[in-house]
Amino acid sequence: MDNILVTGGAGFIGSHFVKRLLERDDVATVTVLDTLTYAGHKANLSDSFISPKLNFERGNILDQQLVDELVQRHDYVVNFAAESHVDRSFFEAGTFLATNVLGTHVLLDAAHRKGIERFVHVSTDEVYGPLPKGHASEAYPLRPTVPYAASKAASDLIALSYHQTFGVPVCVTRSSNNYGPAQHPEKVIPRFISHLLNGEPCTLHGSGQHIRNWLHVEDNCQGIELVLREGTPGEVYNIGGGTDLTNKDLTGLILSACGADWSQVSYVEDRRSNDVRYAMDWSKVRELGYRPRRDMEEGLAETVQWYRDHPERRAPALRDPESTLPEISLAKAAERGITHV
Repeated sequence: MDNILVTGGAGFIGSHFVKRLLERDDVATVTVLDTLTYAGHKANLSDSFISPKLNFERGNILDQQLVDELVQRHDYVVNFAAESHVDRSFFEAGTFLATNVLGTHVLLDAAHRKGIERFVHVSTDEVYGPLPKGHASEAYPLRPTVPYAASKAASDLIALSYHQTFGVPVCVTRSSNNYGPAQHPEKVIPRFISHLLNGEPCTLHGSGQHIRNWLHVEDNCQGIELVLREGTPGEVYNIGGGTDLTNKDLTGLILSACGADWSQVSYVEDRRSNDVRYAMDWSKVRELGYRPRRDMEEGLAETVQWYRDHPERRAPALRDPESTLPEISLAKAAERGITHV
């Protein structure tokens, strides 16, 4: 597969994908382009820096000159770069639109000029919006309800338009909720694990009956690699896991994995636009040979152990993005006058 550019490759899913690529004999080089915002840092790549195949470039996908230079040296692009936290998008919608929409456009323009061999754009099931019943196929209408999901839906459509209009060999993947080691603690599973391991209470939104499909990050990376290698340009591929859970049931599994009980959970008012249920039909990616392999309870146990072993990665956490070490301590943060994550 020669040379692959992975944008957002120091983030949670992107870094797991990079590690996977580096193990492949037919991959010559992997270049990570990452701006190292709060959710991505070099520590996520850890031992990957040992590999002579890995190159790292700190930069933003909105930097057209840098993107052009990098894309010209690569044969494939996999775009993970995105702002991805729903609650944050309520207050910073412009940042989400800039990165997720305009940044994707910059990448696609460069890919078109280069004549790239394959462009995989990584997206989310949230673009389909809530489904009280049934499952969304790839042809289901896009009905996002929050700024984050709307920005991803827009970027998906732009990516697909570059295939239709210019022939750029674009594939789009849409995954369900990911979890696993090294996820940023703003997300629900590492946040709950962090609080429980720190002896602090967790808060559950509403009645806890919102339903999500859960997908181990390694399973998602398996699906994305299959699409990169064998997907049909112009197609969308839903990538799901084997476990649908209400948030209350998920909390019960996390409590069990952490050796905690319901006395450490309190209920709070539901957040705005909290979609009741996401559900996808992922039969198309099965045709490429995809099967989720990670059992949810085993995956959670592994994830909890990772956070036990890496207390510096629990919430709340701050970091030096340039370091290959994890977060700076809260005490050091206070010395620098930083009071809010």
